[in-house]
Amino acid sequence: MKETPLSNCERRFLLRAIEERKRLDGRQTYDYRSIRISFGADYGCCVVELGKTRVLGQVSCELVSPKLNRATEGILFFNLELSQMAAPAFEPGRQSDLLVKLNRLLERCLRNSKCIDTESLCVVAGEKVWQIRVDLHLLNHDGNIIDAASIAAIVALCHFRRPDVSVQGDEVTLYTPEERDPVPLSIHHMPICVSFAFFQQGAFLLVDPSEREERVMDGLLVIAVNKHREICTIQSSGGIMLLNEQVLRCSKIAGVKVAEITELIQKALENDQKVRKEGGKFGFAESIAKQRITAFRMEKAPVDTSDVEEKAEEVLTAADPPPDVVSKPVLWTPGTAQIGEGVENSWGDLEDSEKEDEDEGGSDEAIILDGVRTDVGMEVSNTGSQEAPIVLSDSEEEETIILEPDKNPKKIRTQTISAKQEKAPSTTPVKKRRKKRTAN
Repeated sequence: MKETPLSNCERRFLLRAIEERKRLDGRQTYDYRSIRISFGADYGCCVVELGKTRVLGQVSCELVSPKLNRATEGILFFNLELSQMAAPAFEPGRQSDLLVKLNRLLERCLRNSKCIDTESLCVVAGEKVWQIRVDLHLLNHDGNIIDAASIAAIVALCHFRRPDVSVQGDEVTLYTPEERDPVPLSIHHMPICVSFAFFQQGAFLLVDPSEREERVMDGLLVIAVNKHREICTIQSSGGIMLLNEQVLRCSKIAGVKVAEITELIQKALENDQKVRKEGGKFGFAESIAKQRITAFRMEKAPVDTSDVEEKAEEVLTAADPPPDVVSKPVLWTPGTAQIGEGVENSWGDLEDSEKEDEDEGGSDEAIILDGVRTDVGMEVSNTGSQEAPIVLSDSEEEETIILEPDKNPKKIRTQTISAKQEKAPSTTPVKKRRKKRTAN
């Protein structure tokens, strides 16, 4: 699956922002994104987050035969994998040009710079040596893969511990971690890559470009430096011409950034080693922030309950005394009751449309019908009171049951013809409306 290309509007917007010394994530020109390092439960396993770019590093080892031309040196092998989980543009099972370039750059940065003492990996000269394999998996791609991969590789190598061995004659004994403590690798220095992106044919420079900035850049300069400001490797891509002053300026910036990153790596390694010695909890699960839902942790705050009763008495004495008068329930009908005055009944209120019809019906104005005279016949139940209920119906004949308080229900048969004239006031006796014929 090919990556979605940037539109012309997005490209012009990014270039215009870079010309104005602004970046999408709010960083300055020479600012790095935040770096976060977490370690797994086993030695040699780590995850490095450079902003939203995440790389998983895993180191493994085994005893193999050495190379013929280097019989007393161990073997270092680096492998970087770009999966579709990181970005849809990466194709599985196929080495792209980007992947080949990144693997070669990692080997030049870490193996050719002699950062690891390969002679210390020799067990029996010409027969048995340690082969150290570093596997790097890109979990999420948000730009600057090579910087995140180089940090993950050197952190995993510094955190790794190989099993201890002993040689007696021709016999090689391999000890488990329970029998003997694992042995760390001998590391001379820590080379780290720093990437510089150039725009407008080298007129503008950015450190640690993001994924969108990489799409619009004209060239890329990668410098691998250690904390002693020794350049281990340098690579330029993109076909732009750089001046000597630009390269020297980038090398100075890279030295400052690598010193800060190296200090961060050493602190992370010391904290992990301290937690393991003290027997605390460690691993990826413990590195999850407590604020997240997946942490399942709640902070417990101590609550003082010694003077609860005294405080409760103070609250009761300060509160208003309860009223002496208690409302008595009023029984209107069987199964119902009322306590207190309650809210004014609003069921008897007429709607706006009914009020308008009532006003029209109460006036002496004539009602004009289209040559049709309609008589309305209604039967009203006489209950002996002035507020007798009235029942109207749209159907010609139907039986309606009216429930009245403290009285037996009565059946009333009603007959109506026109549903338009059925609206009448419910509180006064019904009278037949006088219909006058309009005089021509």
